Amino acid sequence: MRRIDRPDLPERCDLLVVGSGAAGMAAAISAHHHGLKPVIIEKAGVFGGSTAVSGGAIWVPCNPIAAADGVQDTPESARQYLQNMIGDGFNAELVDAFLAKGPEAIGFFHEKTALKMSYRELSPDYHSDAEGAAEGGRVLDALDYDGKKLGKELYRMRPPIADFTILGGMPLGRPDIFHFLRLTKSLESAVYATKTIAKYVLDRLTWRRNTRLVMGAAVSGCLAETVFTLNIPVLTDHELIKLDQDENGRVHAAEVKTPKGLRRIEASHGVVLSAGGYPQNAARRAVTFEHARHGLPHYSMSPSASTGGAINAAEAVGAAFVDSNTNGGFWTPVSLLRNKDDSVRPFPHLFLDRAKPGVIAVGHDGQRFVNEASSYHDFGQGLIAKLMDSGQHSAWLIADQRAMRLYGLGAAHAYPARIGKHIDSGYLKRDTTLEGLASQCGIAPQGLATTVAEFNAAAVRGEDPAFGKGSTSYQRYLGDPENTPNPCLRALEGPFYAIEIFAGDIGTSMGLDVTAQGEVKDYQGQVIPGLYACGNDANSIMSGSYPGPGITLGPALTFGYIVGQTAAKERN
Repeated sequence: MRRIDRPDLPERCDLLVVGSGAAGMAAAISAHHHGLKPVIIEKAGVFGGSTAVSGGAIWVPCNPIAAADGVQDTPESARQYLQNMIGDGFNAELVDAFLAKGPEAIGFFHEKTALKMSYRELSPDYHSDAEGAAEGGRVLDALDYDGKKLGKELYRMRPPIADFTILGGMPLGRPDIFHFLRLTKSLESAVYATKTIAKYVLDRLTWRRNTRLVMGAAVSGCLAETVFTLNIPVLTDHELIKLDQDENGRVHAAEVKTPKGLRRIEASHGVVLSAGGYPQNAARRAVTFEHARHGLPHYSMSPSASTGGAINAAEAVGAAFVDSNTNGGFWTPVSLLRNKDDSVRPFPHLFLDRAKPGVIAVGHDGQRFVNEASSYHDFGQGLIAKLMDSGQHSAWLIADQRAMRLYGLGAAHAYPARIGKHIDSGYLKRDTTLEGLASQCGIAPQGLATTVAEFNAAAVRGEDPAFGKGSTSYQRYLGDPENTPNPCLRALEGPFYAIEIFAGDIGTSMGLDVTAQGEVKDYQGQVIPGLYACGNDANSIMSGSYPGPGITLGPALTFGYIVGQTAAKERN
C-alpha cells in the first residue's frame, strides 16, 4: 500500500470539527453547504469513530423516505412515545428540535450527499406496546456502500471489529445474517451466501480487505466520500488538547497535538465537539455509572480513543456537563474473549441470541432476573440491578443444543461454524446435564434446576408468566418466526451451553449541556459563544433512556446538520 501524504494542520479555518464519526462529518458537510470551510481532526489513526463499527440504524420519526412510500407517522405520536420513555428527564427543547429538524436533515443527506438510505418497513420501537410507538418506518439504514469509491482513503477508515466478522474479516449486514443462518436450509440462501463469500475473497485478493461496507461502516463510508469530494481535510492522529477564548469569552482557537508536535489553529466560526463521549474513561465512568461506583467491572464496545478529552476541554472553559440522566450509558451485556496476551476483549449480546427460543439468562443463584427478549439496554439495566443486588460480578446466558446450533450464542456462531475453540478456551461451557453445567459455572445447581423446570413447563404453552418473554411485537420480531406458538419460547433440552456475561455499553448518554441549536451552555445556562457539541459529546436527548434502534445516529445526523447551520450564521 502506497503511503498517502497528509496535509499539516492549517493555521486557521472557518470551523474546527473534533471527531470524525457521523455527527462530526455531518456537521462539517452541513457547514460547508452553508458556506464555511471546515477542518475535521480525529484523535485516532483512523476516521469513522464508533459509527464505522456500529449497527448503523438511524431513528428519525416522520422521515421523508418512509413518508414518500406512504408510511403514516406524526410528530405528536413520536413525541408522546418519547415522553413515555424518558419520563421526568424529558427535554422538550431538544426533543422538539429533533422531531422538527430530523426529517429535514434526512432529506438533506439523502439528496445532497452520498448517504443513500432505505427505511425498515418492519422494525418496532423497543417498547412497542407503549403509546405512540411505531411498528416500522422510523428506522433507516444506509444502502450497502462500495468502499472502492474511497480509493486509498479506505485504508484510513476504521476497519470492522474482527469478532463481528467471518472468514477473517467479512462483516455481515442484516440481510446477510438472515441468509447465512439459513444457508443449510434454503437453496436461495446458500446461493446468496456463496456469492457474498466469493466477492469477499476477490476483495481480499485485490484490496487486502473487504470493500463492501454494510451497516455503520456504510454510513461512515458514504459521509466520508462526501467529505473528501468537498475537499474537507480529515486529519487523523490529531488530538484536541485545549480550547482558547478571546477577551469576550468566545471560543476561537484550539491547541492540537499532531504527529509533528503541539499546534494551534484559529477557527473564526468556532469549534464543534463530536468526539464520541467518554466510554473509555474509567475515571469518569466511576463517577457517572452507579454500578462502577460500587466496584462492578464494566466493559465498553466503543473505540479506545473515546476517552472524553473533548468534554474535558469544554469543561475547562466553563461548559456544563449533565450528570442527571437515568443511565450514564447505553447498556449492553457483554461476554469476554481472551487475547493471546491473556487480556480480554468484550463481545456484545445485542439481538442475535438472547431473544431466541431455548435461551435464558440466570444469576449465580440460578434464577432468571430479566426478560431476555428485551432490548440490550433494558436487559443491561436488569443485569446491573441483579449484579448490584447479588454482589456478583457476572451472570450467565444458557442455551440448549438446538438453540446453540440454530442461532449461536455470543461469539460462538451457529452451525456450520465450529465451536470447539470456544469450548477449549473456556469461553463456552458445555455439559449434558444442568447439574454439570452449574458446577462448571459456579451456579447454584438446585436453583438452576428449579428455574429451568418452571420455565419449561410454561414455555411449552408459549407462555412466560415470570417475565413475559415474547409478549410484545418487538420481542417477537427478534425471535424465530418458525417457532410456535411463541417465537421467543421453547423448553430447554440437553445438552446445555453457557456463556458468562458482564455489564457493558455501546456509548455514553451523559454529556455537555446544549441548546436546540447545538450551542454549549455553562452552568448558569448561558451559551459559550463559538462552542458547539453534537453526537455523544452532547448530552443525549433521550436522557438515559433507549427508545429504539438508531437513537444515537438519528440525533447525531440531525444535530450535526443543525450545528453546521448555526455556525454558518455566526459570521464575524
